Amino acid sequence: MTALTLSTAAAPGLRADAIVIGVGKGGKGPVVAPGADAVDKAYDGKLAGVLETLGASGAEGEITKLPAPAGFKAPLVLAVGLGAEPKNGDAYDAEALRRAAGVAARALTGAKKAAFALPLTDAADAGAIAEGALLGAYSFDAYKDNGKDAKGKGPLGEVALLGGKPRDKEFKAAVERALAVTEELNRARDLINTPPNDLDPEAFAAVAQTAAKEHGIKVEVLDEKALEEGGYGGILGVGAGSAAGPRLVKLSYTHEAASKHLAFVGKGITYDSGGISLKPAGHNETMKCDMSGAAAVFAAVVAAARLGLEVNVTGWLALAENMPSGSATRPGDVLRMYSGKTVEVLNTDAEGRLVLADALWAASAEKPDAIVDVATLTGAMVLALGSRTFGVMANDDAFRAAIVDAAEEVGEPSWPMPLPEHLRKGMDSPTADIANMGERMGGGLVAGLFLREFVGEGITWAHVDIAGPAFNEGGPFGYTPKGGTGSAVRTLVRLAELTAAGDLG
Repeated sequence: MTALTLSTAAAPGLRADAIVIGVGKGGKGPVVAPGADAVDKAYDGKLAGVLETLGASGAEGEITKLPAPAGFKAPLVLAVGLGAEPKNGDAYDAEALRRAAGVAARALTGAKKAAFALPLTDAADAGAIAEGALLGAYSFDAYKDNGKDAKGKGPLGEVALLGGKPRDKEFKAAVERALAVTEELNRARDLINTPPNDLDPEAFAAVAQTAAKEHGIKVEVLDEKALEEGGYGGILGVGAGSAAGPRLVKLSYTHEAASKHLAFVGKGITYDSGGISLKPAGHNETMKCDMSGAAAVFAAVVAAARLGLEVNVTGWLALAENMPSGSATRPGDVLRMYSGKTVEVLNTDAEGRLVLADALWAASAEKPDAIVDVATLTGAMVLALGSRTFGVMANDDAFRAAIVDAAEEVGEPSWPMPLPEHLRKGMDSPTADIANMGERMGGGLVAGLFLREFVGEGITWAHVDIAGPAFNEGGPFGYTPKGGTGSAVRTLVRLAELTAAGDLG
């Protein structure tokens, strides 16, 4: 785990492997960003020209390395592009700082310590830089020799934020928040990246139990017997084909001063083969990530506990493995859900909505002020929004807008999506109360309409489909690694913070 410190030391005298500075993209070439004054001075004020000579433009994510000037104890200066220089003397926004810090941290894989001299004017900037650096330094090497990457290098060992104020309460709080959120988000990434032979529902539940005990969170785990006795037909139906039985995990964080209660519900399909409606080759290799929603919910609840937020947060992890076998649910089978409704299963690869339906109804029984479910639910959402943006649907327009705003604030791209009433008819079934499939076009919206059927009356609810950004199959960018990303964790934490502050609902 990468360490993080606030430092008042001057850049020249700090012992580190590298000094990280920011470079903006100006109208006439690269512009040295605030925070790099000492480095620029050592270059007689000509650092921008030196960087331009080396091909730097200040474009977002660009890396330029150059030897440190004489008198510096660090041997290397790493200049990272911040993107377009702000106009009218404005500061760089938080997301630009996060991304730049993430790029720099990843570029310094193998280094023991780096001093970050990026633009830092207040505690919020410190928090953003800390988040970006800690998320960018992430590496999943648990299955590699000696826990190192292909080049034999471990992640950056320590980040020192120059210009930080170690004794300032706001700065300390910003860094502590960044540590709590990023450590739990990175734990979610670890879970998403873990091979499914090592992370079945029982194993996931065990991880949740251990973390709950550590952070004073009440935990309840329903196994197959308890699910059968409780009538959780959706979760049991999805898990019926697997030798690894399903689980429903309830995590309850409470605060004595809380007046509001949020429920987060996560889809946790630890491996999705599609079941009898088997996925074709080329579509199942990354399906270990189909529990990303449950990982996000788990991480958010633990982060809320670590931050001591004055809000009650309940997390529901609906865990199952979707496999084909002689005991698997078949297309045409009818399941009786925990709510009592019956569902005709037309496609066993539309399984996420089935486990979520049971968990949503269970969450509704506690009458929370709002429910948010998170799921890698539909390929249709990826087609609509691409691989970096999640869709948000809700039964309340103001709540949907609040989630989109919270996501934007923390740097997670999202987009509000509708729930068109005319699409509901496509799920009418001649056999059951509802089918798990409807019209093909608008499939992501159909899934949202299905889930709405299992939300208790009068409860504010939103559905977040993270199918696109949950697992990055391309190269790393910003502070986002290849593989599991931890999508939606920061948005959920921000929702909890806003609710605790009385700014949401």
